[in-house]
Amino acid sequence: MHSRIPLLDDGWLHYEASFIPQSEADGLFEVLRSSTSWYQEGSRGRLFPRLVAWCADPTVVYTYSGITHESSPWTEELLQIRQQIEQATEVLFNSVLLNYYRDGRDSMGFHADDEPELGQNPVIASVSLGAARRFVLKHNRTGEKHEILLEHGSLLVMGGSCQHFWKHAIPKTAKPVRPRINLTFRHIHSKKPSTTKT
Repeated sequence: MHSRIPLLDDGWLHYEASFIPQSEADGLFEVLRSSTSWYQEGSRGRLFPRLVAWCADPTVVYTYSGITHESSPWTEELLQIRQQIEQATEVLFNSVLLNYYRDGRDSMGFHADDEPELGQNPVIASVSLGAARRFVLKHNRTGEKHEILLEHGSLLVMGGSCQHFWKHAIPKTAKPVRPRINLTFRHIHSKKPSTTKT
């Protein structure tokens, strides 16, 4: 990566609008939409407004919002994108969370990717395919906001202390929008096995 957008409290963003060429992004979107085993998660009796899937290296386990995910194997397409992102960011990733936003009613509320297994100051890399959607970043203390329109084929990287001091969201929209697929790459650290004295 060559450019970073500095954020308050030592966080940073990097945004590249045309990370994946349009023709390649078009084909990738259709392959992922038709071949992925999408499912809808929920918590406390409420379904989340989007569909998801998760792929990871063997033995990698990820828990968020009270939901634990077991690893599913990588597909050829996802492995190729992973390699492209690792070359661009110089960061190694071992998992990807796929989100499928079917229309403008599907969304992601404000949250931080700050689970303990992501480690200190994790780098999160996100590829967007399909309809452009607003990405909103809000500082926890000051309320300062940044907005980026995540375009088809774009790459957004969050790093530094971003997950500690900022939350991010994909808001709902009443405008008619086509479906969107988001691929969020991260590195999950294995939990240390617990020891029991006998």
